[in-house]
Amino acid sequence: MVKFLKQNKAVIVLQGRYAGRKGVIVRNFDDGTRDRPYGHCLVAGINKYPSKVIRKDSAKKTAKKSRSKDKKVTALKETKKRFEERFKTGKNRWFFTKLRF
Repeated sequence: MVKFLKQNKAVIVLQGRYAGRKGVIVRNFDDGTRDRPYGHCLVAGINKYPSKVIRKDSAKKTAKKSRSKDKKVTALKETKKRFEERFKTGKNRWFFTKLRF
């Protein structure tokens, strides 16, 4: 059988959460692994595309549309770390339980 899924090839994801998104094959596993005994590949792509910038937008609005999400990612990681720390120490036990049973 011809191997058509190769590294650095552009693909479109057809199923799942990211269906319809473009991606690039980072690594392919033709023989499979122990967890997945079938051929598959690792795909990387853009989660959310940047908003369209038009000429009549102000400089402030253009900057807002094209700013990177690095600060958001670092903030999310920091919050996760703090929540995990609170959970492990046992503080605010009510916070980590379901509201309704």
